[in-house]
Amino acid sequence: MKMQQIIENVRGFDGVLVVAPEAGSAFPELSWGDAYFYHAPDGRMPERTQPYGTIITKDYPDDTSSDLDAPGRFRVNIHVGRERASGLVSTEAEPAEADVFHRHPLYGDAGWVCVIDPAEKTTDAVLALLREAHEAARSRAARRKR
Repeated sequence: MKMQQIIENVRGFDGVLVVAPEAGSAFPELSWGDAYFYHAPDGRMPERTQPYGTIITKDYPDDTSSDLDAPGRFRVNIHVGRERASGLVSTEAEPAEADVFHRHPLYGDAGWVCVIDPAEKTTDAVLALLREAHEAARSRAARRKR
């Protein structure tokens, strides 16, 4: 599945805000080309809330194990919770292997999973988990509001 197809799917969620920094924007250059998913029904980026999902398109200085600097590669990152993450990740996969669930290289302990270049084996699960993560973010926002 292409990155843009995932972004368009997520844009269909109720109350979603997709932040996709572009060259020349006010966002740091390192984030250009990436995408960040928030529950934000008012359309404004939350100040004290992390995204529930992201797509990154390049290696970051402290995160190079996915080999994302190779042309056309990207990684979908999703917060699923610690318990759920343990049942999803492949312990047999190489760190840069595509189309398998990995523990996020930096935030795996916090319940984040990732998939490099989702394809036949993972696309449906990635989209379902992004929807679940969105609903969980919506529920958290409702609890904070009460």
